[in-house]
Amino acid sequence: MNNRNYQRELEKIIKQNESMSRVPRLFLHSCCAPCSSYVLEYLSEYFEITVFYYNPNISPQEEYEKRVQEQQHLIERLIVRYPVHLVVGSYDPERFYEMAKGLEQEPEGGRRCYGCYRMRLEESARMASEGGYDYFTTTLSISPLKNAQWLNEIGEALALVYPVSYLPSDFKKKDGYRRSVELSAEYGLYRQDYCGCVFSKREREKQGE
Repeated sequence: MNNRNYQRELEKIIKQNESMSRVPRLFLHSCCAPCSSYVLEYLSEYFEITVFYYNPNISPQEEYEKRVQEQQHLIERLIVRYPVHLVVGSYDPERFYEMAKGLEQEPEGGRRCYGCYRMRLEESARMASEGGYDYFTTTLSISPLKNAQWLNEIGEALALVYPVSYLPSDFKKKDGYRRSVELSAEYGLYRQDYCGCVFSKREREKQGE
């Protein structure tokens, strides 16, 4: 059983970075504007952040484009200490379907989701290393439905492959999820009722029957 406190590990890194002569740069994968709201409010106090919107899992394309617009809308309006930039990754749903092949019947939170986490985090690690960032991480751990242990294990494994450090996180800690809901209301953000992929949408519709 993993008893690591990822929030405490994050706070320790933030403390250590205070001795740096410059503001560290973070490449932050974002799943959506609502989830990123608290993370940006929190981490922009300590990092210069580039938000990487890379989610080829999202279906249909109209939903994807709506979520991109919401991410832009939030970044333009959010009051931050250090600059926040936005990079929108390519929308390539076939990459997601290729990854999900054979896992279509997996329940939400199962092996298909693990593969989706890894797909998005690997692209983030690659881009972060190419851009010379100090760290990369993802907003995904803010959701009570996402497996923070998996996310951190994947991130740390990728940091051994790509020359960029992974920033440990469990953003739902310290009322992070509750704060994201408050900020979403404050900024009038669209909050979707399913994770994003066609499989999660199908499962949500079944629950509503």
